[in-house]
Amino acid sequence: MGSSNTGVKDDSTTDADTSTGDLPESSSGIFAEGEKVLAYHGPRIYEAKVQKAEFRKKEWRYFVHYLGWNKNSTDAKVEKEDLKSYDGMAKGKRRKSDSGIEKDNASAEKLVKIPIPATLKKQLVDDWDFVTQQDKLVKLPRVPNVDGILVKYVEYRIKKDGSMTNNVAEILNGLRSYFDRALPMMLLYKKERQQFQEATQPLAQRSTSPSTIYGAEHLLRLFVKLPELLACVNIEEETWIAMQQKFIDFLKFLQKNQSTFFLSAYEGTKSSEGSGRGKG
Repeated sequence: MGSSNTGVKDDSTTDADTSTGDLPESSSGIFAEGEKVLAYHGPRIYEAKVQKAEFRKKEWRYFVHYLGWNKNSTDAKVEKEDLKSYDGMAKGKRRKSDSGIEKDNASAEKLVKIPIPATLKKQLVDDWDFVTQQDKLVKLPRVPNVDGILVKYVEYRIKKDGSMTNNVAEILNGLRSYFDRALPMMLLYKKERQQFQEATQPLAQRSTSPSTIYGAEHLLRLFVKLPELLACVNIEEETWIAMQQKFIDFLKFLQKNQSTFFLSAYEGTKSSEGSGRGKG
């Protein structure tokens, strides 16, 4: 995946877009070349070093190298919102270790850790690459959608166990609720927000939820965020463990049906199609 990011050049950007004449007055939050940062690669975050900083189309973009990775295959273009200050995060961790309350939160995060199978991790990275690097989007509405996948899981559990327990049904309802609330807030990449508005506005009067429009690609992103979300909920340890086991089982179900639930290719956006015609 990383090799596609090497030497990235935005052909759709003109020289005028890179001029420094329109730089913002304040340089706060801007990362300097050579600075050590924490950078996202797909859903995961890694230590990295800023190789180059550019101001294009009134926003900062960075080329980073992920530390400890093969130099020739890990340089990537990253937008500012996908970078975090390394020093700031380190100080935050030290402060947490001095507070009993923060220690409890840290142990809660550890308690609800949700291991994602290797093939689904690759799915997440492919998903990130399609949207952020190739400028492609998941075609909406998805079939099966999130609601449909949850129904299929219920059928799978009934066939396997002979019945459906109340706690499993409750957890699945909770998953749907978390997904519907989290999707517009934290499950979309920047390039997907316009598509979200276009997909939901015509259906607003019908009280249509994201779980009826989006599918496995965005549902899987939720499991990356769940430990962070659930760490804020006051639930007994025994309940946490039971939920964790159900989440692991559900991820195995997604993995087993990966070729059915997930798209193997995304569709190009209007901008990417336009730039492709321009190159011809």
